[in-house]
Amino acid sequence: MSSSALHPTPLSYKDAGVDIDAGDALVERIKPLAKKTMREGVLAGIGGFGALFEVPKRYQEPVLVSGTDGVGTKLKLAFEWNMHDTVGIDLVAMSVNDVLVQGAEPLFFLDYFACGKLDVDTAAAVVGGIAKGCELSGCALIGGETAEMPGMYPPGEYDLAGFAVGAVEKLKILTGQSVQPGDVVLGLASSGVHSNGFSLVRKCIERAGANAPATLDGKPFKQAIMEPTRLYVKNVLAALAQHPIKALAHITGGGLLENIPRVLPEGTAAHLQKGSWPQTELFAWLQATAGIDDIEMNRTFNNGIGMVVVVAAEQAEATAATLRAAGEQVFTIGAIAPRGEGAAVVVR
Repeated sequence: MSSSALHPTPLSYKDAGVDIDAGDALVERIKPLAKKTMREGVLAGIGGFGALFEVPKRYQEPVLVSGTDGVGTKLKLAFEWNMHDTVGIDLVAMSVNDVLVQGAEPLFFLDYFACGKLDVDTAAAVVGGIAKGCELSGCALIGGETAEMPGMYPPGEYDLAGFAVGAVEKLKILTGQSVQPGDVVLGLASSGVHSNGFSLVRKCIERAGANAPATLDGKPFKQAIMEPTRLYVKNVLAALAQHPIKALAHITGGGLLENIPRVLPEGTAAHLQKGSWPQTELFAWLQATAGIDDIEMNRTFNNGIGMVVVVAAEQAEATAATLRAAGEQVFTIGAIAPRGEGAAVVVR
């Protein structure tokens, strides 16, 4: 019996659920977006098997700093509410803000977008957000991967991951080892929940149901919830160029209580003053709806502070002024103290 009798109908890749033409159309939509992010060092970007980047020659002893992250379950709300244009900013911010903490300037970014069936408009909206995030942080979008995998994801859903590489002069790496008692802790305001704690956020939305507020902090409810992660890169790099900042902490999963200790030397603690920064309507609503105490709020969410800056007391006022002039909301939220037998972060 011939093979044609066994299999009379030819099967194409498109029949199997993968549309190469849609992938090609997406690449063409992405190219002009990526082009806006180009910067010194890019030798070859989108379209090749690998992206090429040359470390700028102004670096004397460059050390590369890398970071990778996703967006987490915030994506579930993007699917439900059909809000895809800002989660790409979240993706970039989660990695470049982490790279920044070492004192590094983000150089380039790569993304991974995976779905069951490629919707070009949705994917283009997501990548548009990624390109915007790169543009705002001075980081080149030089490559990525779009994977269409039938059967792996429910219809209308996708996953995102990203990878950033930055550079810092070897002598200027921020290690936090010079932090000592008496140093001042500055807090830079977050733009909202950012991209952590959304499993609890979604439970709060479910619990509130029709009783969810129409607005929070002057924004429509959904917009307030989905507000993208703040990109601190350009403003903090400008402050680093002018002031001897000792340590930075990106407040992500684990909140203030678990992220600040990551940059403190052994034997020191951060004593934060409760009420030294305002609690927004968004975080007040989350706390009331979830029915959780202050400790849980500061361990689950950024609770209004997205980046922490530690400086010597005599540098605090000037550093805060520079950051405010650049557009950051800056609060003096505490000081470094000897740890003793207490916790690494104390809020009181």
